[in-house]
Amino acid sequence: MVEIRDGIIYIKLGVGLSGELAVEPLVEVSGVSVRFGSFLALDNLSLRVMPGEVFGLLGPNGAGKTTTIKVLMGLVAASFGNVKVCGFNPLLEPVAVKSRIGYVAENSIVYESLSPRDFFEFVVSMRNIDSVSANRVVSRLADVFDLAQYFDSPIATLSMGLKQKVALIAAFIHQPPVLLLDEPLNGLDAKSSRVVKDLMSLHVQRGGAVLFSTHIMEIAEQLCTRIGIIDHGKVVAVGTLDQLRSKTDGKGSSLEDLFLKLTNEESAVAERSRMLREAFFSNETH
Repeated sequence: MVEIRDGIIYIKLGVGLSGELAVEPLVEVSGVSVRFGSFLALDNLSLRVMPGEVFGLLGPNGAGKTTTIKVLMGLVAASFGNVKVCGFNPLLEPVAVKSRIGYVAENSIVYESLSPRDFFEFVVSMRNIDSVSANRVVSRLADVFDLAQYFDSPIATLSMGLKQKVALIAAFIHQPPVLLLDEPLNGLDAKSSRVVKDLMSLHVQRGGAVLFSTHIMEIAEQLCTRIGIIDHGKVVAVGTLDQLRSKTDGKGSSLEDLFLKLTNEESAVAERSRMLREAFFSNETH
């Protein structure tokens, strides 16, 4: 179990049958299926994210990445299976789960009629956080994200990247044990993207866990402790980069190459490349 006391994450360890200390997963999804009408969005999906782990959730568009994150948030109910976040069920114990999660949606969820200052004050009051410690966190993050100069501007007037910074700071305010980040680098410049990567690394060093989805393979390759690849709502592979390589005999392959193999997109990409060459360079072959 995980507790937060004075801003520090504590992981309770139990003793397993072998007598060794066992660390409980912070995120556990077991045999989860989600159906929207006749469409099966998740199909018997299982995954675990442990303390100290950056888990990358990768998949083609429509594979079920965002649905998985929404199930963990309790925003979507699973048709079958079990879900636990820090030992709590998101549907049965929503307050306990949401108090332990920092969530950044694919499209920033912020109140655009408010200024960043007002929005952060709203988040602090809703989460019932000590205002002194919260203001300290907000002030530091605003400085590293170069957001302080926009604190009193309506969020509606801010760029996409600045809105994303507001959403990220709001997710970090209460320093939760679990971060659920859906395409967290959307709209960010290179410097701010680096800040987010550093925040994720520092978070897991303190015993927290990160589950994030991204389409940027290079970032997943650099940051992830483990990677889960899903396709059509099913987990097709889980493991470290080396483990994924061993499953595909792709020694030395990039994550992008492994991803295309594991999702059976390799031949489709090759065919589209051929079509592009024919479309743009057909005159040069005559």
